[in-house]
Amino acid sequence: MVRTRFAPSPTGLMHVGNLRTAVYAFALAKHNNGRFVLRIEDTDQKRYDPNGIDDIKNILTAFGLKWDEFYIQSERKNAGVYQQVAEKLVADHHAFYCQCPARNAKKEGFSQVLRDPCRNKNLASGAIKLKVPDDQKISYRDFVLAKDVVWNTNTVYDATLLKSDGFPTYHLAAMTDDVQMNISHILRGHDWMPSTPIHLLVLDFIGGTRPEIGHLTDIQSPKGGKLSKRRDSVFCETYLQEGYLPGALLNFVILLGWAPKDNRELFTLEEFVAAFDPSGFQKANPLFTENKLNWLNGHYIRKKMDTELIHLVKQYVKEDALDEKLLQIIPLVKDRLVKLSDFSALTGFFFTPPAYTRDLWTDPAGSGKHLELGLGLLTSSAWNKQEIESNLMTLINQKGWKVGDFFMSLRIAICGSRHTPPLTETMLVLGKEETLRRINNAMEHLSL
Repeated sequence: MVRTRFAPSPTGLMHVGNLRTAVYAFALAKHNNGRFVLRIEDTDQKRYDPNGIDDIKNILTAFGLKWDEFYIQSERKNAGVYQQVAEKLVADHHAFYCQCPARNAKKEGFSQVLRDPCRNKNLASGAIKLKVPDDQKISYRDFVLAKDVVWNTNTVYDATLLKSDGFPTYHLAAMTDDVQMNISHILRGHDWMPSTPIHLLVLDFIGGTRPEIGHLTDIQSPKGGKLSKRRDSVFCETYLQEGYLPGALLNFVILLGWAPKDNRELFTLEEFVAAFDPSGFQKANPLFTENKLNWLNGHYIRKKMDTELIHLVKQYVKEDALDEKLLQIIPLVKDRLVKLSDFSALTGFFFTPPAYTRDLWTDPAGSGKHLELGLGLLTSSAWNKQEIESNLMTLINQKGWKVGDFFMSLRIAICGSRHTPPLTETMLVLGKEETLRRINNAMEHLSL
C-alpha cells in the first residue's frame, strides 16, 4: 500500500511550499488508494508554537486535505520510542555515546568535524550519535528528480541522533517514524538533500523497507532566488485572509513543480488526484508568479454562484449589509474581483456616501450643469433601467452633450469615483431617494 506523510513542525504559519508538499503527498496516496498520514514533528521545543497544531489542522482542512492517521512526535518521545531505537543502534554498533559539549558552529567558529572524537571511546552515557562507516557508497533513486544520487560516506559526518536531554533530532525521529509507520514514499523539499545520506544510513540501520524518497524543486521568488519567508508573501493564512479562495490557491500551488501531459491548468483537488502521475514532476525550479495566482483566483470567483459569494464577501463589508442588497451588488462587480478583499474598495460607496475632492471634476462648471438638469429629470422619472436610460439619453441629445462627459459627471456624483460598476444598475441598487440625495450633495460641493 502507498503510504505518504506530511510532517510539519508547529512553529508558525504554513508556507505555500509546505502546502505544495502536503497536496503532492495527498495526491500520491489517494491516486493509489493509499493512506495519507499527518505527523506533527514537535521535538524542536525552542520554536514550538502552542497554537501550531490546531493551525496546521485548520489549514489542511480548509484545503480539503483530510488525513487518515494522525501522530504527534512528542507523545512518541514520551513513550520512549526514540530512546529505544537509539539505544538499539548503539548496541548494534551503528551509533555511539558522546559527551562532548554542545557546540554552536556559527558562534564559536567550529568547522563540521566528520568523525566525532567520542566514537571509539565506548562511553555508556551522553548524547547518541550516528556511527558513519568509512569508505562506503550510499545511494538512492530520487523518484521526483528521476535520477540516482550517490555519496561516499567519507563525506558524511557523525550526526547527533538523540540529545543528552533525551530529545531526538530530526534525523532519528523522522526516520524512526517513517519505518514504524510503514511510509512508502517520502516527499520533501530540496533543502533536505544534504541530509539524505544521514537519513539513508539511519533507515538502513533501523531495518525494514526503505521508503522511496523524492525531493521537490525550490520555488523561486520573482525578486530572485528561493522564495523567502523574510521578504516574500508566503503564508497560506495570509492569502486566505486577503481573499484568495482555497481552491484557487491550491490549484496554483499544484502547478508549482508539476504539470500534466496535456498542459491543462485548471484542477480541483479531486481532478488532481485522478490525474496525478509522478512523471509530471518538473526538474526546473518553478517561479512564483502572482499574476497567475490572481488570474486563477478571479476564475474561481466567477465560477461561484452569487449566493455562495454573499457569505464570502461579508467579512470585507464594514456595515451589516443585508444579504438581499449584497445579492444585487455582487453581479455588478463579480467580473472585476481579483481577490475577495477587492469587494470593499469596489463597493464601499454602496454603503457610505462618497466624499468628493476637487480633482475628480475635470470641468466643474460643465458637471454642475449636467447634474442640475439630470437631477430634475431623474426626480420625475420612473425608477427602472429602461426609463432612466431613455430619459437621460433624450436629455443628452437635446443639449448636445457628449455622452461620456455627462455620465462621468453623474458617476462621480453618485459613486465618488471615475471607475465604478454599471451606473444605471448602481442607481437601482441605491434607490431613487439615495441617488437624488447624492446628486444634490455633489452639486453643493461644486458650488463651494
